[in-house]
Formats: sequence, C-alpha cells, structure tokens
Amino acid sequence: MLLSGAVAIFVSGDAGAAENTLSDSEEKAGWKLLFDGESTDGWRNYKKDTIGDGWVVEDGALVRAEKGAGDIISKDKYGSFELSLDYKISEGGNSGIMFHVTEDNPKPWQSGPEIQILDNASAKEGQKAGWLYQLYSPGKDRVSGETLDATRPAGEWNHVQLRVTPAQSEINLNGYRYATFRKGSKQWDKKVAESKFSKYDGFGKATKGHIALQDHGNRVAFRNIKIRELPDDGKAPEPIDGELPVAVEQAFPNMKWADWSPVSEEGELQEFRPIVLTHANDGSGRTFLATQQGVIYVFDKDASASSSKVFADLRDKVVYNPKQNEEGFLGLAFHPDYKDNGEFFAYYTTTDKPHTSVISRFKVSKENPDKADPEFEEELLRIPQPFWNHNGGTIAFGPDGYLYIGLGDGGAANDPHGNAQNLGTLLGSILRIDVDNKDSGKNYAIPKDNPFVNKEGAKPEIYAYGVRNIWRLAFDRETGTLWAGDVGQNLWEEIDIVKKGGNYGWNLRESMHGFGPNGSDSRKNLIDPIWEYDHQVGKSITGGTVYRGSKVPELKGKYLYADYVSGTIYALTYDEKTGKVIANELIPSQKMPILSFGEDEDGEVYFLMATANGKGVYRFKSASN
Repeated sequence: MLLSGAVAIFVSGDAGAAENTLSDSEEKAGWKLLFDGESTDGWRNYKKDTIGDGWVVEDGALVRAEKGAGDIISKDKYGSFELSLDYKISEGGNSGIMFHVTEDNPKPWQSGPEIQILDNASAKEGQKAGWLYQLYSPGKDRVSGETLDATRPAGEWNHVQLRVTPAQSEINLNGYRYATFRKGSKQWDKKVAESKFSKYDGFGKATKGHIALQDHGNRVAFRNIKIRELPDDGKAPEPIDGELPVAVEQAFPNMKWADWSPVSEEGELQEFRPIVLTHANDGSGRTFLATQQGVIYVFDKDASASSSKVFADLRDKVVYNPKQNEEGFLGLAFHPDYKDNGEFFAYYTTTDKPHTSVISRFKVSKENPDKADPEFEEELLRIPQPFWNHNGGTIAFGPDGYLYIGLGDGGAANDPHGNAQNLGTLLGSILRIDVDNKDSGKNYAIPKDNPFVNKEGAKPEIYAYGVRNIWRLAFDRETGTLWAGDVGQNLWEEIDIVKKGGNYGWNLRESMHGFGPNGSDSRKNLIDPIWEYDHQVGKSITGGTVYRGSKVPELKGKYLYADYVSGTIYALTYDEKTGKVIANELIPSQKMPILSFGEDEDGEVYFLMATANGKGVYRFKSASN
C-alpha cells in the first residue's frame, strides 16, 4: 500500500506475533483486538451508525483513503484502559487519536483529548507526533538536552501506547515515554484552561467514552489496534495458566551473619542486601552468599544452620550507594575446577574510579578453606560505565568452562549512546572469556570460536549483544541452555535464550516491539525473546534459573523468575525442541521484591531480598509439606 505523496517503501512490521493478532502473553494479560485486519467492524463514524466509504481495509491496515471519510469512533466506550496501535502517515499528513470522546458536541475533539499524528517534517503550531495536543509535550533527553523525538518519517510505521486510568495516565511513542498525567488533577485543569479547548465545557471531563481516529484530510493507515480495559488502579490481569501448589519459606531462619548488624557504628540503619547465592561445586556442600556491599559469606546449607563465616570482605574495594543501587558487588562465580585451583571470580563497582566495573580473579587461602586469600586479586577486565545504572553484573561459567559476563548498555534511558547495537564496545553485551589462558597483554584469552573474533572493529570478547540490562543470567545445569532476564525500558520485560552471536534487538526494539526512531529498520537477524510481559503486569524482571533440584518436584524443569516491582514469582515451562513456551504459572507468595535467585550444590533454588533484619533468603517447598 502506498500513501499519497510518500516516498513509499514500507518496512517490515515488528517482531513477534503476526499483524492484527494477539500473542499468547497479550491474550493472558487481557488485550483484545479493535481491528482484525479484514473488516471495519467495531468502528463507525462520529454521530453515525455506519462507517464512511473513505475508510477502507488495505493490506491489513485500516486506511483513511478518500475524501469524506470523516472521524470514526469505536462502537464501545472505555473508562480505564490501555490502547496500543501502529500508524503510518503520508508526507505532510495530519491525523489524531482521541479518547474519552462523547457525542455531545459537533466534533469529537471538542470532548476528547487528542494525541497528534503528524509528519513531523511539516508539523505546524509547535506540535509534533505523540504530543497531547496543546496539553502535554515530551521532556528533554537527559543526555542531549533536546526535546525527545522518537518519531519515524512519513511512510514508516510508528507505535502509540496510551494508558488512561485515574491512578495515572501516560503516552508512549515508539517506546519513548512522552508524557504522564492525571485527568482531572489541578495540573490537568490548569493546562486545559490555558488551551483553546477551555471554551468547551465538556472537554477533558468525561471519565468514559469512545476512541476516535481523525480524518484530517490526509491519507493515514492504522493497524494492530489493541485495547484492554483496566481497573482504576491500572493493574492488568496476570498472564498465567494457573497457580502451582508451591509455597515459599525462609531458608535459614536462625542464621546470624558474621560481623553484620542492622545498625552501623554511627547509629544508621544498615540494609542487608544479598545479591548472589551459589556454591563452589567442590563436594563440600557449602553455600556462599555475597551482599551488594561486598561481603561474601560461607555457611552450611542445612536449614538449621545458625552461623556463617566471612569468606571475603571486599567492602574497601566496592562502591555501593543506596541512591545509586545498581552499582556495588554484583557477580560471583567459582571456577569449575575450584576444588583443585581454589579460584573464584567477582564483578564489582570499584572505588578506584567513578562508575567503573571490574571483573577480577581471587583465590582461597591455602591455610583455611573458609577464607579467601586477602592478598591476592588479579584484575581481568575494567569497564568504564557512562552512568550508574544498567551495569548487569552476573558472571557464570558455562558447560564449556568459559566465563560469561552479562553487561548492561551503560545506563540513562533509551541507550543514548547506542551501545547495545555497537560491537565496538563491550556494553550492552554478554561476554565470553577463557580464564585458564592468557593472550598477549591480557589476564585472560579470547576463545577462538567467539562469534566476532575476526570481525573488524568488533570486541572479540562479545558472545551475544543487543541487550539492555541483563538481570540475571544462568545456565540450565542439565541442558546447558543459557537463560537471561532483560529489564525493559517503558513497556516490556523479556526472557531470552542466549545463542552465540545473537542480536537481541535493543535499542532497535524493546522485547518484540520496535523502539525509537530507528526501530522500523530491517530486523531479520534479531532474535525474539521466548516470553514477555508488559508494564501493567510488572516493571523490572529478575531472571532466575531452571529448577533441577529434587525437593520440589512440581518445579522440575521450569524456569523460575520474578518481577522486582510487582513482587510476583513465576514458573515458565519451555519446550526446547519446539522453541515454544508451554505454560507460565504463578507461584503464590506475598509481594516479594526479589533481587536475585541462586542454587546450592544440590540444585535447590533460593531467592534473595533486601531486609532490615537479615532474613531475606528464601526457598521453595511443596504446598502440601
């Protein structure tokens, strides 16, 4: 389909579900189609019973094609809702999306606020696409200082996500957060009073109404029009297939953490922030727990254990600031041959230089197996970070014996430096290095089969890329599959199966959805996540691991993960042969902001939370027990 006057090459659609369909996770989370790609059912002209002939369906899009089409509205009315759609505008074109439209006025825009749809190259009146006309415009990019603009040119598909609830409303264009607002608030009423809409008594007042698509005399196309009704608090249905008969419990209720007190010597509260739980795979059955502040503890994994020892205290080396809490001690991994060589590895933010990540080799004391050698540290990598957030930080040995390192894109928002798609930087990638050998000038070697070893300008350490902030990654101890939870930007969280050389799309897309002004570029080589959920379900994924223990048979083979903000825990069943998710099930619990998951030597899975009393280590059990 060509748009009149447009340079008419239309790019492929977003990854994931086919156009004008719902994905499995969308259906579970309450989404419905307002347009099926084949008919205009569900729409009619404003104050009419039918839709004008100027609106036609072409190539799976609802198109305002001819004169006299007129403004159209959804047949149903919506109060609290979320709307998602793609639009494509012709050169010089102008249109709009209105919401809470009533039919009390001659025109729909006299009651319903309007999100602008424009060819920004010819936009007038100081308005641009995605702005709430005369009311709200985007803020400034925190790096460039310029007004945010994620709009793609005329002739390319753009995506609008609109949420309207009494709790909070927001507008996102191509994944960028453009505005947040509350209808009926003092700020809202002030903005309305200062706009040209102040002369219409009913403007912006209705709390329920139609969705409207505007005929502004230009050719415009819409597709993937989806809506879901929400409760007033905005919480969406859980995208689940049921609940598992599994419960959670404190793993070590009697544990005393050596040299830790909930109150510092200065009388200030000290949060206990366990960030890694793992084992040395040395047959000792010991469990190791590291805090984000930089202390590694060792203790017996028995539930009755009441005492721990400080295995290593790195607090003098580690930066942790509660106001910049994505830094600190973030990763710990024991060498596969730890029993013989005593080597372990850590990822932390160093005190040496601001916003700098270090991956180092350490060794156990020769005299005491429960103590690290305080004199030994060999730095492998030093990675400058442009901002304090999105550091990733998981390190893990794969079944091939190499060390894998999960890095974020460097921080801020929207990946302002384009790190995740740049093979010339380590940021926004998963690295793979050989810690048993050393290349010239390095304290490690590059595996010869790393995917970008011979690519000019690429960092040879990179194993996979296009990630935003992997939190966390883990190998399935039975299959060797590498799982990762990648934290999203404004709309989506995702779970990935990591493959060698894979590009996971950030910041061309967020999860399966085109992102930013370049998000409609050809993406044939991008790898889809196997699962996603949206930000009315949860807002920050905590990746876990596949359960291979024996104490909770209901979890066998399921990938356990959580959302830090919603505090919800899930178990995902995935068929590796077909590459399909079979089920996503809820693990009942109270709201639990989970920082991380871990395994002991037997494959039992634990999860970790920050607490004021040190009681933040939990495990799973069968509900009948």
